[in-house]
Amino acid sequence: MEVSVIGNPQTKKIYRAELTYRELGFRLGSQNISGDSRNRVSFLTHQSSKWKEIKIRSSPRSVRCEAIVSDQAPFLKPTPNSRSLESVKLFVGLPLDTVSDCNNVNHLKAITAGLKALKLLGVEGIELPIFWGVVEKEAPGKYEWSGYLAVAEIVKKVGLKLHASLSFHGSKHPEISLPDWVAKIGEAEQGIYFTDRYGKQYKDCLSFAVDDVPVLDGKTPMEVYGSFCESFKSAFSDYMGNTITGITLGLGPDGELRYPSHQHETKVSGAGEFQCYDKHMLSALKHYAESTGNPLWGLGGPHDAPAYDQQPHSTPFFSDGGSWESQYGDFFLTWYSSLLTSHADRVLSVASSAFKGTGVSLCGKLPLLHQWNKLRSQPSELTAGFYSSGGHDRYEAIAEIFAKNSCRMIVPGMDLSDEHQSPASLSSPESLLAHIKTSCKRQGVVVSGQNSAASVPGGFERIVENLKDESVGVDLFTYQRMGAVFFSPEHFHAFTVFVRNMNQFELSSYDQAVEGDKAKTMSIGSGTTGAASLQTA
Repeated sequence: MEVSVIGNPQTKKIYRAELTYRELGFRLGSQNISGDSRNRVSFLTHQSSKWKEIKIRSSPRSVRCEAIVSDQAPFLKPTPNSRSLESVKLFVGLPLDTVSDCNNVNHLKAITAGLKALKLLGVEGIELPIFWGVVEKEAPGKYEWSGYLAVAEIVKKVGLKLHASLSFHGSKHPEISLPDWVAKIGEAEQGIYFTDRYGKQYKDCLSFAVDDVPVLDGKTPMEVYGSFCESFKSAFSDYMGNTITGITLGLGPDGELRYPSHQHETKVSGAGEFQCYDKHMLSALKHYAESTGNPLWGLGGPHDAPAYDQQPHSTPFFSDGGSWESQYGDFFLTWYSSLLTSHADRVLSVASSAFKGTGVSLCGKLPLLHQWNKLRSQPSELTAGFYSSGGHDRYEAIAEIFAKNSCRMIVPGMDLSDEHQSPASLSSPESLLAHIKTSCKRQGVVVSGQNSAASVPGGFERIVENLKDESVGVDLFTYQRMGAVFFSPEHFHAFTVFVRNMNQFELSSYDQAVEGDKAKTMSIGSGTTGAASLQTA
């Protein structure tokens, strides 16, 4: 199984890759995907106008590279009249469970081989998700960074850059919870979690209403997050500003700035529900209602909003002329969105203070809530906390917060196109993405891109189109994420074509000629440690 790939434009390299699941050793769910032991990872290098194939072979004792002659692999022609993408830095995300909750590096040899492959392709760096529940698992202030430090060292030795994502949330797939001591507090003090109107709690993230409430062993979440950032800065001091070039701060569920409005898993795609029923949210709502002279409006969330599995127009709230446009609707949505904006400001301010002078860029991630956004009410955005009264831009206030704290904004979904959306969903990811990028441009906020979680038709082509957009220059894109699917022959072939388009140059017919050459070999590391450096055999 072979695919053609391209390296960075400075060295003008081309590679051929043959990948197998056995070598990389990733798992998809509980299924281990394996292949013939003869299969291998291989690349091509351009040297003296001759193409030489470098094959990475895995054995119980070592990983080896063999250079042999390969056939031609032509490039796509550059797109005329488009922004050059040579300045766009390409990162690839590591698996969410790269480090286990016991601080062991999962699939160490596979990840090391994968990083070396990406380095040869010309990828700039790697994004590493770092979970609060892994590092500060047992007790407040007791940090264990060993697993993540081991990954940082591998990344450094391979010669890649590292972008660290500090995740103050949990994950269901794979299962990664908040710290054990936080979970114990949550059992006794259930008001720390987001709660819907049915009383169901979202336990993978703390409620925004407790940001400045001392619910965590006498400390506020902001104080705990600040200490976490300071500990990270100290533990990774040798990597800051050189290997580590960027840090993303988790701002909510799955790291995104939003309410967990879709916490209920259902096959029907509704607009989500308001998450304002934990006791601290209700207390804040009551206080806000009383301060505006409408105490009866502070008793709970909207009574006429649809359920998780109902479409927006099934109840009056989101309908044209419905409650969302009423005086009450403006009152509630203004309050609801203000907690989201304030939360972003608090977290980014804490991070900005902690990492000042380290030479790393700070980032926060927004969701791309494109479902139902052709409706006037744009209900998926409202339930997630994005609203602005008086017809103002609902993303403008968020962009102002990012600008205030000198933070980049990560926007996912750059692989999505309108033509592949279900007509029934009234979705337009293209227009929403353009809207967010315009809001950022007005505030001078730099935009970084990501793809969506699942592979979509025409996704790579759409990413290239977005990166070529001259109106908002995206200079960093992170592709999510490494694993069994990423290294499957079909997907990796598409990824390598994407890298080729990122580099935008065309080979001459002379350069494509196949010439014989004597094989050479190199050894890449040792199978016993999985992290040794590249050296000539």
